[in-house]
Amino acid sequence: MTAQRGKDILLKFFDDGQQAFVSVAGLRTKRIAFNAQTVDITDTESAGRWRELLGGAGVRRASISGSGIFKDAASDALVRQAFFDGTIDQWEIVIPDFGAISGAFAITALDYAGNHDGEVTFETALESAGELTFGAL
Repeated sequence: MTAQRGKDILLKFFDDGQQAFVSVAGLRTKRIAFNAQTVDITDTESAGRWRELLGGAGVRRASISGSGIFKDAASDALVRQAFFDGTIDQWEIVIPDFGAISGAFAITALDYAGNHDGEVTFETALESAGELTFGAL
């Protein structure tokens, strides 16, 4: 993968009304992190008393975060409503020249902020709530 522009990463929310993924507008920063827990199976007979791990047994998860400004009332309303309803919805993050990761996510944080001499900003965080799929671009 060659160098890419960060602004080309897209965070999309599935809109049931349109039956399509809709980009969350106004995001300035976007991040996705993949994590996997380990399962420690070390015992008193482990070689050299080195830790042993059980492969493929840990829980995997993904976290998505983003921050930005309000640009589109429709996508703002979708995100806000999903948070207040506490729903688990379909999301997709598109990384140029890499692929798209999609699946069920829950919004775990939605923060609003603003300075006296600036625009209102927001930050959001999502946690995976099921199996994710990857599609190469």
